[in-house]
Amino acid sequence: MTIRLPAPDGRSHPYTPRAEPVRVAPPGRLTSRTVFAAAHVVANPYASPYPSPYPSLGPPPQPPSGLPSGSSPGPHLGAAPATVSAIDWDTTLAFRRHLWSYGLGVAEAMDTAQRGMGLEWPAAAELIRRSAAEARAVGGRIACGVGTDQLTGPADLATVRRAYEEQLATVEEAGAQPILMASRALVTAARGPEDYLALYGELLRQSSRPVILHWLGPMFDPALDGYWGSTDLSTATTTFLQIVTDTADKVDGVKISLLDAGREIDLRRRLPAGVRCFTGDDFHYPELIAGDERGFSHALLGVFDPLGPLAADAVRALDAGDTDGFRARLDPTVELARHLFQPPTRHYKTGVVLLAWLAGHQSHFTMVGGHQSARSLPHLATAYELADRIGLFPDPALAESRMRSLLTVYGVDA
Repeated sequence: MTIRLPAPDGRSHPYTPRAEPVRVAPPGRLTSRTVFAAAHVVANPYASPYPSPYPSLGPPPQPPSGLPSGSSPGPHLGAAPATVSAIDWDTTLAFRRHLWSYGLGVAEAMDTAQRGMGLEWPAAAELIRRSAAEARAVGGRIACGVGTDQLTGPADLATVRRAYEEQLATVEEAGAQPILMASRALVTAARGPEDYLALYGELLRQSSRPVILHWLGPMFDPALDGYWGSTDLSTATTTFLQIVTDTADKVDGVKISLLDAGREIDLRRRLPAGVRCFTGDDFHYPELIAGDERGFSHALLGVFDPLGPLAADAVRALDAGDTDGFRARLDPTVELARHLFQPPTRHYKTGVVLLAWLAGHQSHFTMVGGHQSARSLPHLATAYELADRIGLFPDPALAESRMRSLLTVYGVDA
């Protein structure tokens, strides 16, 4: 049985879905590489994507003057509605248990979880606390994003530092490893490389345990253009490496998300001894994780959210010394990854959540802030086809049925 999938030119083509998923090895611990999947959050489909008209918990609005006592002011006045959480906590945590079961670590509250794109800091803080508690309960590895996204306007360097410190304290109190993320506010406040050196140096000295430093390139977030004090990547790399070298005892590793394999390899070879490189390159991850005679990258990847079982199966081949087997398993996933992360790259999360729904990890295709609308129907249809071709879906029939229902909503006869 075929399904007709729409293309960007308005035409459609028939596709015959797989009958069976790809077979992967049983879940288990990974040994040759440290691998984190940056996990998405499952939205509550009943929550409004817009802020409440009554943001405070104070008294409800009063009726306009002139209304008789006891008369109804109309449906838009009266008591504030009950707050509905934007996150489906049970399903969100269940997805993290799924990733842990395959031996993957969870990188929590990162950009994959819509930090800076719908997930506000109070919800991110609660996500960190709940996920860290769940990790302790199941013995899972977790590292959590530390940023400054509680700031809503221009801020000076002292304010940026305090915002970082607040989030760092939250992560450390939760018992998780911190990931120091790039800050939009710091780009605006910093005058040059010296401000990055001073601020990061202070944060690293305060941290109670070694952190992962995250360099997120402007292709993922255009507001981060010029990070480390320069738009020239070679100059920025020099500043970044100086921070790592000056505080190497407080840096467990660095995550590089520049979609430039050559630059990552060069930076990886210049890291101080004992500091690991975590690839964040969702275009070239098989070759970077496999490595060469001079080293390899570990992984902290958003694309490993949907690819979790396949990625773990591939790394287990590396654990057994089978590099060819690793590449044979993981190379076929790259076409899907490059599709999900095509420009505008920051909207890759939409495809990630689509695949989670099609795979049966959640009951709906809804995102915090309504970001499920960020990609076109042909883009989503191609994501489905590429994922099905590699056997990603545990239940191909369910994925096909759900894809048909999505096409129907868009008015497409599949």
